[in-house]
Amino acid sequence: MVTLPVVNAASLAHEAVKPRSWHVEDLIPGNTVTLLNGDGGTGKSLLALQLAVATCSDGYWAGRKPEQGRVIYLGAEDDIEELHRRLVDICADAAIDLESLHDLDIVPLAGRDALLAVPARKTNVLEQTPLFSRLEERVSDFKPAFVVLDTLSDLFGGEENQRAQARQFISLLRGLCLDHGVTILLLAHPSLTGMSSGSGLSGSTAWNNSVRSRLYLERIKDSDGKETDTEMRVLTTKKANYTKTGTEIRLNWHQGVFKAAQGKSSLSDIAAQAKAERVFMSLLAAFTREGRNVSESTGHAYAPKKFADDSRAEGVTRNEFKKAMSNLFAKGAIQMETVGPASRHTRRIVAVQTRE
Repeated sequence: MVTLPVVNAASLAHEAVKPRSWHVEDLIPGNTVTLLNGDGGTGKSLLALQLAVATCSDGYWAGRKPEQGRVIYLGAEDDIEELHRRLVDICADAAIDLESLHDLDIVPLAGRDALLAVPARKTNVLEQTPLFSRLEERVSDFKPAFVVLDTLSDLFGGEENQRAQARQFISLLRGLCLDHGVTILLLAHPSLTGMSSGSGLSGSTAWNNSVRSRLYLERIKDSDGKETDTEMRVLTTKKANYTKTGTEIRLNWHQGVFKAAQGKSSLSDIAAQAKAERVFMSLLAAFTREGRNVSESTGHAYAPKKFADDSRAEGVTRNEFKKAMSNLFAKGAIQMETVGPASRHTRRIVAVQTRE
């Protein structure tokens, strides 16, 4: 028999108001499900594993300190060897011993049946699988504060475009959160439409509507859709019921881990900078082929002015080219070179040749 839970509002008058809990403040609310979307190969699994380690080792993640506690990382994409390699890099960066991670359980399901829920036969109703029951038993015994589920396409046996099934699956996971006081991070790939629109959505909008928070990890691309910095990502809050949306965290990949970048440039600013650097390098190559030298010094060969006046500038301004030139020098992508005889030598900007 189904009972109807009823709470009379007046009965709450003398109850203390519990503060809202956060696993990661302003990003991942506690005791519920957060969805993390990210294109394939963007690094969402690595970022989630870094959060798992930070949670159980009193560390930091994306410049923030998560709530501490035990963690279960259920991964259906990467095998234990790959997870081992990533953990070594993460521990090296955090200056901790892998041997100390007693509070992190790994459940490697790559190549195995990882479905947690499937539609009941000839119905649109989801039912949990025996694997879900085993997961819930482990949650009950191990008592983690945080669970990572990687990824939705491997764990959900229904149709992603089915609104009712999407809501049922999130409801099933939220029940796990509420019953055991755990926070869940569910990883998912966006659809092609979600990637092109920048929303990061996948399948039915019910996925977005059913969770209380949704994050999107994406690459930095300029206005023409071209990626210029393969080591940079931006983590954005696309949905946040309990705080503002649009929060952006810049992340740099370095030696196997993501680190929060300095500065608070917006995604549009970063994209504009990326475009300016790409066009600068393109025009530098074109000018070099044409035998036209440019310099970093103001004058008739000043690169930012020459490039801004060129018909191939793609709308990039002189000031944008100036900033791009400074950034490219700092990155070691360009350098100054002396050419010509000693009596008439000149200096010009050249691209630094990288080794394959």
